[in-house]
Amino acid sequence: MATIGKKLMTLAVAAALGGMASSAVAGGFAIATQSGSGTGNAFSGGAAAADDASVAWFNPAAMTLIPGKQVAGALHALKPSFKFENTGSTAPVFSNPGTGEGGDGGDWAFVPNGFFTMAISPNLSFGLALNAPFGLKTEYENGWRGQLKALKSEIVSVNINPSVAYKVSDTVSIGGGVSVQYLEATLTKAANAAGTNIAELNADDIGYGFNLGLMIQATPNIRIGASYRSAIKYELEGTVAFSATPLGNGGVKADLKVPDSASLSIFETVGNWELMGDLTWTGWSTLQRFDAIRTTGAQAGTIVDFETFNWKDVWRYSIGANYKMSPQTKFRFGLAFDETPTNDVDRTPRLPDEDRTWVALGVQYKPSKTSILDVGYAHEFIKDAKINNTIAGAGSLIGTFKNKADIFSVQYSQSF
Repeated sequence: MATIGKKLMTLAVAAALGGMASSAVAGGFAIATQSGSGTGNAFSGGAAAADDASVAWFNPAAMTLIPGKQVAGALHALKPSFKFENTGSTAPVFSNPGTGEGGDGGDWAFVPNGFFTMAISPNLSFGLALNAPFGLKTEYENGWRGQLKALKSEIVSVNINPSVAYKVSDTVSIGGGVSVQYLEATLTKAANAAGTNIAELNADDIGYGFNLGLMIQATPNIRIGASYRSAIKYELEGTVAFSATPLGNGGVKADLKVPDSASLSIFETVGNWELMGDLTWTGWSTLQRFDAIRTTGAQAGTIVDFETFNWKDVWRYSIGANYKMSPQTKFRFGLAFDETPTNDVDRTPRLPDEDRTWVALGVQYKPSKTSILDVGYAHEFIKDAKINNTIAGAGSLIGTFKNKADIFSVQYSQSF
C-alpha cells in the first residue's frame, strides 16, 4: 500500500529508530524489553510498578503517579542464539552432511524505547510511547540443510502510542490510548535444492489498535494494576523476487494479525523492599497460517509461499523484588516463565521458539532529584526446540535447536 500516510510513517520510523535490528526475546515474536527499568525485574512489575515514564506503555492509568513532566529513553542489546543439531533429517536434501547446520541463527540486535509523561492537571495526565512491540531476526548460512525452509527471517515493528489518564479518586485511576503501528516483514529461503535460486519476500503495512489501563491503590503500601492491549490486523503488501528466475517476480499480499494481551500486576512496599508480581496473557491463537498470495501476473490469486503456525494462547508468570539500599540506590531482582505459543509439529526454523525462564538483576541510581539511571541484565534459559518439517520430494528436516538469550539494558529518565 503506497500511500502518503505510509511514506510519512516510514520516514518517521527511519528518523526515530534508524539502524534498529529486532530479535524476539519473549514468547512468539513479541519483544518483552520495553523499558530499561523493567529488565532487572524480568518485567514483573508490569502494570503496577509506576517507576518512570515507561508506564505510558505498560499501563497508561499509572501516569497519574508520575508528577510533572518526565522523559525516559532506553536501549537494549539483545544476544539470542539458535543453533541447530541434526537428529535424523531425511534424503534427498536435508540429510546431506555437506550442507551444514546453518551456524548460529541469532545475532546481536539493538532495540530502543522512548517515553514521555506530563501531568496536565492534578487529575489528568498525558503520555507518549515510541517502541518496538514485535520483532524477529534469524539468519542461517547459505547452503545449510534447512535452506528450503528458511534462510533469513526479519520482522521489524514501530509503535507510536499516545495516551491519557484520569484520576477518578484518591485510590483509582483509569487510562487509555491508541496505537499506530508499522510492521515490515522480510523472508528469504532457497527456491531449489541446489540453493542457486533464492526467493525473497518483502511486505509491510500500518495497523491501528488501542490500550486500556486501571490502577488501584488498595492500601497505602499495595497497588494493583491491570492493562489490556488490542490485537492489530495488517494487510501486508509488497513483492516477491527470485534471484535466478526473475520471470517469477511480482506483487504479493498477506494478512497478519498480531495478538491482544492482558496483564494483572501487584506491587507492595515492605520496609526497604518492594515486592511485585505479574500475570500476562497473550492471544497468539490469532496466528494459525501465513499465506503470501500473488497480486500480479498470470498467477495472480495463487499462493506463492506459506507458513503453518497453529499457535496457541500463552501465559507469562513473573515475580520480582527491589531493595532500597539508600535514597539514591536500588537493587533489582526478577524471575519469569514465558510459555511458547508454538508446538513440536509446526515449529519452523524461522522462529525455533520454546518455553523460556528468565533470571534478571539490575540497579537503579539517582544522580540527582530529577534524574534516574537504570541498568539491567537478564539471561533466558530456553528449552531445546524440536523441529520436524517435511517438504514433499525433498525429505524432512529433523533436529533440535539449542537456544539461549542474553539481554543488556540501560535507561535514563529526566524529570522537569
